[in-house]
Amino acid sequence: MKYYYFILLLITTIHSKGQTANCDEANSYLVNAYSHVKDAYDSNNISHLKYYANRSLESFNLSKKTLKNCGCETALNLTNKSMEFLTKVEHAETFEDGRFFVKRARDLSKESVIEIDKCAYNNHSDEIETNENTELSELQNEQLALNKQQEALKIKATQIKNKLALQEEKALILKKEQLVVSYKSAVASNIKAYNDALKICDCNHETLKDTNATIDISAKSIEAIKRHFTNTLKTLASNYLSELILCDK
Repeated sequence: MKYYYFILLLITTIHSKGQTANCDEANSYLVNAYSHVKDAYDSNNISHLKYYANRSLESFNLSKKTLKNCGCETALNLTNKSMEFLTKVEHAETFEDGRFFVKRARDLSKESVIEIDKCAYNNHSDEIETNENTELSELQNEQLALNKQQEALKIKATQIKNKLALQEEKALILKKEQLVVSYKSAVASNIKAYNDALKICDCNHETLKDTNATIDISAKSIEAIKRHFTNTLKTLASNYLSELILCDK
């Protein structure tokens, strides 16, 4: 009895593998047929349309040899219907008539490819089911390892981002300090030059000073710092000119 079941299982397995091979071969022909019929539909003249329609018909003919042994009745029926429309293309007198038949064949051939894929999937399902538990376990382990790697990368990315932010902050502070020093030096030079000039002119003038010198602007933006010192220089220049005008009176 055990021997009988073994033989039955062996025959079933061989039959299943045979069907799978037939479906794979038929699938290849049907895909070619669909590709040719699409080219026919995209043609812009009747000559090319008929040429590609005939190529599609040839591929359909080749597919029928293995479709019958594939066990996919739906794909076979769709193939026969597609071929019926394609045989009419050769006798079409106008491009529009031929394209009508090609369109119907194209739509049907697309469905046949979908159906043959379903059959191939079903034939492979037994083999997939045999290995799916092992494959699932391997995939789960790989996913777990990948998750750990991704988490580690996120932590590393956060650390790098924080370090970059800190470096940028330090660089900005240094840049503002250097800018303030440069502006203060320019303000001091102008004040000295203005006061020296007024002294030479022997004007009874008030000593020019930077009235904004005590203001802390280190926390302000680069643009705000520039505006502050630009306004200071403008005010000093204006006060200097006012004192010169008073000298002449």
